Amino acid sequence: MDPTALGLRRLVVPTAVGTIVVHAGRVSGSPVATVLLHGAAGSWRTWAPMIAASDDIRLPLSDIVAIDLPGWGESAGPVPDPGDLAVAVAAVVRALGYPRWRVVGHSLGAVVALDVAARFPSATVGVGLVSPSGEGARTVARHPLRGILTLPGLAGMVAAMHVLRGLGPLSRPLLTLLARTGMLSVLARPLFRHPSRVDRAETDALATEIRPAAFLAAARTARTHDDAVWRRVACPVRSVRGRHDVFVAARDARAWARTIIDFDEVALEDSGHFAHVEQPIPTLRALRAVWAADRAPAPVRRSATAA
Repeated sequence: MDPTALGLRRLVVPTAVGTIVVHAGRVSGSPVATVLLHGAAGSWRTWAPMIAASDDIRLPLSDIVAIDLPGWGESAGPVPDPGDLAVAVAAVVRALGYPRWRVVGHSLGAVVALDVAARFPSATVGVGLVSPSGEGARTVARHPLRGILTLPGLAGMVAAMHVLRGLGPLSRPLLTLLARTGMLSVLARPLFRHPSRVDRAETDALATEIRPAAFLAAARTARTHDDAVWRRVACPVRSVRGRHDVFVAARDARAWARTIIDFDEVALEDSGHFAHVEQPIPTLRALRAVWAADRAPAPVRRSATAA
C-alpha cells in the first residue's frame, strides 16, 4: 500500500546503531507517539491493514511512527543488541519531537517494545503486544531439538533460514521464483489461520522481507535476553494473539503475567501469527487500552529529515 494513502511519509533518522527509515504522520498535536514495530521477516508495511482498518471503525491511529528495524525493510543492518535497539527506537521517536509514546510490537517487535518500556518507563504510556515472541520462542533459539517438540513450526522456520543462508546469493532468486509461482503463499500457510483470505500482496512481500542472516542474528540475541528487565515496565501491557499461532507457546502468557505488573491477553479464534493482518479490527479493539493511554493533547514541535 502507498504510505501516502495512509497519511504517512518516509523519513530517515540517524541513530547510534545506524540510519533508520520510518514512515510517520497523522500528526494530531499530541505529545504521545504511536510507535509500531514489525516482527522478523517484515517491515512497517505489515501494519498497513491495521492502520487502514482503524479509519473504518472510527478509531483512527494518530501520531504514527512505523519503524523499519535495523536489518529489515529499508533500514540497513546489522541487527543490534536488544538493549541498543531499544535506545535507538527511543532516539527515533524523540527526533520526531515526541517526549512520550505508546509502543506496539509484533512477534520480535513485541520483545523490542517491552525493552523500550523497561528502559524508558516514564516515557512509555502503554505497550501493545501482537503475537509476541515469548519464552517458547527463546527455548527454540537456545535448544533447537527441544524446540521441535514445543514449537515445531518455529523450529522448522529456523531450519529453513539456515538452509537459505547456506544458499547465499541463490536464496533471493529462489524466493522470487516461489513468489511468482504462488508457492510462497503455500509455504506461508502455517503463519495464517485462513491463508486464502490474506491478500496475495501480503504473502508475496515475504519474498523481499525474508532475510536469513538478519533472522538468525535476531534468534542469537534471543538466547541471552534477560526477560527480568520487563519487571521495570510500569505501564499497562495488553497482548493479542491468534489462537492458531504456531510460533507462540500456550504457556507464554503465564510467563508474561508473572513478570509484568499490569498484563492482560486476548486470544483471537480466527488468526495465526499475523493477527493484525488477518483480523485487524479485533486486534485494534483488543488493544483499546493502549490507544487510549495518555491522550491529553498538547502542542509539540516536529523535526525530521524527509527523504
